Amino acid sequence: MDIQREPFGALADGTPVEAFLLTNARGLKAKLMTYGATLVSLELPDRTGVFADCVLGYETLDGYLRSSPYFGSIVGRYGNRIAQGRFVLDGKVYTLARNNGENHLHGGIRGFDKVVWAAEPFKAEDGAGIKFTYLSRDGEEGYPGNLTVAVTYVLTDEDELRIDYEATTDKATVVNLTHHSYWNFAGGVRDILGHELTLAADRFTPVDEGLIPTGELAPVAGTAMDFTAPALIGARIAEVKGGYDHNYVLKSGGGAMALAARVYEPGSGRVMEIATDQPGIQFYSGNFLDGTITGKAGQAYGKHWGFCLETQHFPDSPNKPDFPTTVLTPGRIYKTRTVHKFLVK
Repeated sequence: MDIQREPFGALADGTPVEAFLLTNARGLKAKLMTYGATLVSLELPDRTGVFADCVLGYETLDGYLRSSPYFGSIVGRYGNRIAQGRFVLDGKVYTLARNNGENHLHGGIRGFDKVVWAAEPFKAEDGAGIKFTYLSRDGEEGYPGNLTVAVTYVLTDEDELRIDYEATTDKATVVNLTHHSYWNFAGGVRDILGHELTLAADRFTPVDEGLIPTGELAPVAGTAMDFTAPALIGARIAEVKGGYDHNYVLKSGGGAMALAARVYEPGSGRVMEIATDQPGIQFYSGNFLDGTITGKAGQAYGKHWGFCLETQHFPDSPNKPDFPTTVLTPGRIYKTRTVHKFLVK
């Protein structure tokens, strides 16, 4: 297992950004940077042993600073949407930025995807990793409490990318951290509609016009939302207004590690399995990519050029008391894990 460290540019104010390249015993390579604690690239073999980068993004920092729909980043303090950019906690109303129509999305205008994290590379028993840390101060983007956050990535010799999240606060707050890679297991040379997806979820949270959950937990059976058996992403996408951008209610219910999703790309043979202890997973089919972003190797990222599978608590949970709580109080530790396992079929 090898770790290489290198400069990766700087912000407009001169703050330096670093990148780390992790290589495991089988040749898998994961590149991570301190801006947004972002997975910049992940090189995986196909069934013939040919490696390709399987996440969307840019080759330099400038692209991420100019225009990035959360490519590969950690999003927070609250991943996903909060209705009307407001919530009530302990009788007090907190107002957040409305940066997604009338709603708050992914932590606001300057969420965790747009800050520079401290980074510490390390060797683990089963691989090597980077521990990213950040202090989100009381009132940042409207959220209460000084939140101390650690996100640790480990690339293992078993071809896993493990992500561990931890956070503590000095005041009651809401927290929902997730990872936002756009995956394309064809190596980014075509769209993702031919990928085969399976989700361990027989219910989802229907949404209104602003993509805010209505509060209902609806069955997927008999609808285009059903991925309980393997199905091509593009097979029924035309039946879903705007494409997939929905939270699925995992059968496991959260709290213990369980398989949440499996993706297979028939052309390359690449497979990804996701296990998590979270109660939900957001499936997003890259609906808002429109060809205006030119990413790696000069590739224009058109509609459905990548998909996201974000392990999480449900959207708008701070305003939905029937959803699993996202409140973190002093003295408690927010702690969750997601593991991406890569295979070839």
